Amino acid sequence: MRSTLGLGLLLLAVASTTVQAADGKAPLQIVVSKDKQSLVVYDGDTVVATSKVSSGKRGHETPTGIFSILEKSRYHESNIYSNAPMPFMQRLTWSGIALHASNSVPAHPASHGCVRLPNAFAKTLFKLTERGLHVVISDRQIAPQAVSHPFLFQPAAPEQQLLSDATLRPAMSQVASGAVEVAMSEPAPPSPAAPAVRADDTRAPIRILITRRGPRELALDAQAALNTLGYDAGVPDGALGSRSIAAIRAFELAEGREPKGRLTPDLVDVLFRKANLPPPANGQLLVRRDFAPLFEAPVTIAEPDVALGAHFYQFQDIDAATGKGSWFSLSLDNTIPKGMKARLGITVDDDALAYNAATRVLDRIQMTDALREKVEDLLAPGSSLTVSDMGLGPETGRGTDFVTITHPAKG
Repeated sequence: MRSTLGLGLLLLAVASTTVQAADGKAPLQIVVSKDKQSLVVYDGDTVVATSKVSSGKRGHETPTGIFSILEKSRYHESNIYSNAPMPFMQRLTWSGIALHASNSVPAHPASHGCVRLPNAFAKTLFKLTERGLHVVISDRQIAPQAVSHPFLFQPAAPEQQLLSDATLRPAMSQVASGAVEVAMSEPAPPSPAAPAVRADDTRAPIRILITRRGPRELALDAQAALNTLGYDAGVPDGALGSRSIAAIRAFELAEGREPKGRLTPDLVDVLFRKANLPPPANGQLLVRRDFAPLFEAPVTIAEPDVALGAHFYQFQDIDAATGKGSWFSLSLDNTIPKGMKARLGITVDDDALAYNAATRVLDRIQMTDALREKVEDLLAPGSSLTVSDMGLGPETGRGTDFVTITHPAKG
């Protein structure tokens, strides 16, 4: 069973049976409930600290979704609201949403969009957090739950070189300690299990987003297909500039079509068949680390007419004996705008309250073994996965993790 740690102990203790985050702290996460006007700090599914809050009032509602701490400042003044003081500010978006201390934290929404915290708690929380720590804001009260599913990534097994009849020259510190043990192809006598964790567990955690492919990803694939066929679309970047449009028109002319320079579904089908490529994937996996993109790759989403929903998973607590870690999930309510549903071909809504919603969505995602290995080779404690229909919203950009904004149901 997981043990409950006090704030002080949590900052100092490093359990001998688990691998902690890069700085030695447990990978925490914060959950803010707007209906309860509360904030809870979790280590996995264990409550570490709680506080009342005051979120945005009518007309200035605090957005819901999945955020991370982008910036911290002991004293900050608002550049939107007349230099209003925001002590112990922890920024969640570059557009102005943050956690911060306040002298006024009533038991109801009262801010201009930020999440107000009592002064003493804001100071304590400031010491407990670091940049990149996830903050989930929900309309209703939700809590992380331990989750297990074959899809969820696990660290790549460390390579172990097997030697036969090998002799090693001991280091000076080993000379007086007796024989030097090496890995042998023959079974060795029983000994305490050595940690099966990677040697580079001080790496920063990665952020993974799985979402539906949009016009940008389709354009990127089309550019690559055009280049394959000898039509110069430039370096594939997902932006259809003049060079790419000229390549599309040249392809259309070669196919006896009117040169409109647009990627219609029919034209995309012809283009990919001509390039001897499979149809474009309908999903995309993107990876960031330290607030910067690492790579992205296509994945397949089964039952594309069913909404993915908005699900967040955090990885931590790697067992030193097995090298395996634990995942904890949260499912948020999300209502997809009608126009977006039509564009994505979604006809069935997601239900975040449905039984096993966080695992059932994982059943629908397929990827290549090579892509899985690439992700697992980067996995570290504190890494996270978001599965969402919402894609790369405007709050995701330079100097951010993936920011997912959810939309409440209209009552």
